[in-house]
Amino acid sequence: MLPGALPEALHAELVAFRRDLHMHPELGNQEFRTTAAIKERLERAGLKPRVLPAGTGLICDIGTESGEWNGGPTMLALRADIDGLPIPDTKAECPYRSTVPDRAHACGHDVHTTVVLGAGLVLAELYRQGMLPRPVRLIFQPAEEVLPGGAADAIAGGVLEGVRRIIAVHCDPRVDAGRIGLREGPITSACDRLEIALDGPGGHTARPHLTTDLVTAAARVVTDVPALVSRRIDTRAGLAITWGRIESGHAPNVIPQHAELAGTVRCLDIEAWREAPDMVVGAIDEVANLHGAKSEINYVRGVPPVVNEPAVTELLRHAMVVRRGVQSVEGTEQSLGGEDFSWYLEHVPGAMARLGVRTPGERTVRDLHQGDFDADESAITVGVELFTAAALLDAGS
Repeated sequence: MLPGALPEALHAELVAFRRDLHMHPELGNQEFRTTAAIKERLERAGLKPRVLPAGTGLICDIGTESGEWNGGPTMLALRADIDGLPIPDTKAECPYRSTVPDRAHACGHDVHTTVVLGAGLVLAELYRQGMLPRPVRLIFQPAEEVLPGGAADAIAGGVLEGVRRIIAVHCDPRVDAGRIGLREGPITSACDRLEIALDGPGGHTARPHLTTDLVTAAARVVTDVPALVSRRIDTRAGLAITWGRIESGHAPNVIPQHAELAGTVRCLDIEAWREAPDMVVGAIDEVANLHGAKSEINYVRGVPPVVNEPAVTELLRHAMVVRRGVQSVEGTEQSLGGEDFSWYLEHVPGAMARLGVRTPGERTVRDLHQGDFDADESAITVGVELFTAAALLDAGS
């Protein structure tokens, strides 16, 4: 049996830490309180965390003091995202629900942060005992929810210097606590954002032939563009355009001069994602021109798919089996959700596991990005032990 099982007292401390974060969520690039709390706990453990250049988020290295591993990328990085979401916490009768109006940790980032912190505390003790085979870097990244993701800024700030592999978890309310979901290859999708403005001369609804009928033009963009793109790309790429906002006009008998649309472009295939902007913008222009509307398109590049590297995925699988047995690992499907962990994988091999947070036997169906999201806190111990085992097993792989 590997060392590094989570002591009961540390689990209780981590639960309290997670609940404190849950009560005080902060949006991307505003995570000053969260950063300070992480920093204080790591320093109390004798570690030397470094705040990222943007002022929020931090990294902390374990096992680099001796100089034993100098001479190239050697570190295994454990990554957590620390920001919350701009939605209200709707959990009823919960003692640790958010105290910040219209802010919530509804995606489990408080759990991710606590898991990496806990793993760091355990690994620091193992290093002091001479039991850590390779150095480890803890990455607490801000602004995962802000396209194109805070990972890009973190990478620019040097968080991957000296890193040879990187791993992460993401809460999954469809998987029971005590289990993880794994998949080699793509596990999330690409996600971009579309913002469109349509303009043209308006007028009276009695004389639409003298106007650019922007409401009709907007409606045709909504319905025709997804259909048009679907005929110009391999359907196996799983490219989906979905609209979340359409606004135009103020009176029933006035054709407006301006319309706005917004939505997302999601894609399962990384090569199709690279082609998507030109294809989508071209289709929008084509439909808008057909209806005489002038289009202004802001295509906001988001994140590519997270593509799990096979060897690192196997490291996570092996670590979980060693800790919890073969029954603790299940397969998982590729999600249409986006995750900026993918930016790290453009530079170093890595993998993300889905961390089960559903209480076994629970019948309530929860989802991410919902105000009533919560996690079975036994998942914290599972995540800490997964990361600890992975770090200890990473010696010769």
